[in-house]
Amino acid sequence: MTDPSSAPHPRVSEISTLVIGGGIVGTCLGGFLAGEGDDVAVIDAGWPAGSIANAGSIHVQMQSQFMSDYPQYIPRLERSLNLYRQAVPFWKRFQDDLGVDCELRITGGLMIAEDRRQLDFLSKKCRREVELGLDVAILTRPELAKLAPYLGPAVIGAEFCPAEGKVNPLLANTAIRRWANGRGAVLLHEEPVLRLELEGKAFRATTSRGIIRAGRVALAAGFASKDLAAQLSIELPAEADPLHMNITEGTTPFIGHLVQHADRPITLKQLGGGQVVIGGGWPAGLGTPGTIPIVKLSSIIGNVSLAQHIIPQIAQLRIIRTWAGINTFVDGCGILGRIDAVPGLFFAIPGSAGYTLGPLSARLVADCILGRDPSEDISACSVDRFSAP
Repeated sequence: MTDPSSAPHPRVSEISTLVIGGGIVGTCLGGFLAGEGDDVAVIDAGWPAGSIANAGSIHVQMQSQFMSDYPQYIPRLERSLNLYRQAVPFWKRFQDDLGVDCELRITGGLMIAEDRRQLDFLSKKCRREVELGLDVAILTRPELAKLAPYLGPAVIGAEFCPAEGKVNPLLANTAIRRWANGRGAVLLHEEPVLRLELEGKAFRATTSRGIIRAGRVALAAGFASKDLAAQLSIELPAEADPLHMNITEGTTPFIGHLVQHADRPITLKQLGGGQVVIGGGWPAGLGTPGTIPIVKLSSIIGNVSLAQHIIPQIAQLRIIRTWAGINTFVDGCGILGRIDAVPGLFFAIPGSAGYTLGPLSARLVADCILGRDPSEDISACSVDRFSAP
């Protein structure tokens, strides 16, 4: 089947709903809306950003490094925790709808500790997450030796979340585009939106190829939504967060979980082809719009050095590719739903875990656009919180 992204570029001048941002969130949103009869187009600038550079982690438990760096945002993180819980079963159903094996594997996640301080922090986090309804537990070194024998001697314990896992974003991105296109969504590629403005009760989007008028607009462009929102006098604190990733040559499967660290930036997982994906937040350079984020040598060295420190067997593998993507940083919670100040404008920005929350967030925002109450509470994700006293 031909990927719709390679098809001739359609021309759209008027549309009922214009979704700006063609990553996993925007494309899913377009597919959900089109499947219910909405006349919808998804427009994407074609610049390197989040979905096309994602490492494919499926997160559920709260990120300890984020909690340490931004304690003021922990209440926001806690209020959105239920969305992470619901995102995993939604991903399973969504993969069935796609009709493609995207290598979604929910085998559990380990957040490891190397010393007593880190383990105490994880224990405290674990108790709070249990109070919030999450299925998590602290594992000792002997327990880890049975569950994850690939972990090196530096690891003394871990927090285990059985609901975590991984997905192959290369497979998922292609399948989602085909699915959305098959449901009737118009996919506009490599067409940046240069200006967004109100035109009566509707919207006028000036793109690199012309004018598109829409009755409704959904901003699903991650950090790039900030500038577009500003053109409508909306302050949106969504910031670009360029991050680094590596991938190794394929080998026999030996890493059975999503592995993270309590105190240092790292995620580790193994794809179906045996490649080990190493990510987790090492910094990259932010280029100008339309250019590829800049890989830093210090991040390559630091990322793989930490990886083989945690899992010594990685030292035997060659790095075959290294790249950078751009995450979106908000405040521990996404930006989802409508805004009272601008009727017809909606937001679909899950925040820093966009791939985990992408399909579910798109479904919830689609319900808002169609005039229904979403199935999950997204009040904590309202854009109105940024203008509240």
